[in-house]
Amino acid sequence: MKTILVKDLMVPLKEYATVSEEATLYEAVMALESAQKAFDQTRYRHRAVLIKDAEGKIVGKVSQLDVLRGLEPKYKEVKEKDSFARFGLTKIHLKAMMEQLSLWDKPLTDICAKASRIRVKGIMYKPTEGEYVKAEATLDEAIHQLIMGSHQSLLVLADAAIVGVLRLSDVFLEVCEAIKACEIPGGAE
Repeated sequence: MKTILVKDLMVPLKEYATVSEEATLYEAVMALESAQKAFDQTRYRHRAVLIKDAEGKIVGKVSQLDVLRGLEPKYKEVKEKDSFARFGLTKIHLKAMMEQLSLWDKPLTDICAKASRIRVKGIMYKPTEGEYVKAEATLDEAIHQLIMGSHQSLLVLADAAIVGVLRLSDVFLEVCEAIKACEIPGGAE
């Protein structure tokens, strides 16, 4: 099989949803919808919005989970106390936590006002060093980074600039296509 480079599989930055860090959650959702409509419909849809600073540099991203978390500000308190997701809490513990902290006590009642007030800079995720990959890196290297960091995507660099996004969904599809192309001696059992 030929060597695949990250740049061959990435989604170019111009095809990704981006907004200013001063944008509202509403504006980010609208940008995501617009990018999804314009994107190649044979590929998986985008699940994040990239966030730009005043100079146009990518400084973060807002994922689907960030949007949901951002609509209920009390999750910041939970996140600051501990990262409970790693501890495998039971449904009973999760329900008790939800009741004790009054999480989602007014489910989506004021969603329009919330979405127009919340700035993405307050809910965005800032990528760490391990979430960047060079455009010239091999797909093997990128897969290693995705697995070891449990990342859904990597920001792709050419020189020092972000030029695209390598998404786990696209990498997975490429690997599945390679598996399907295999000739198994004696047929599959």
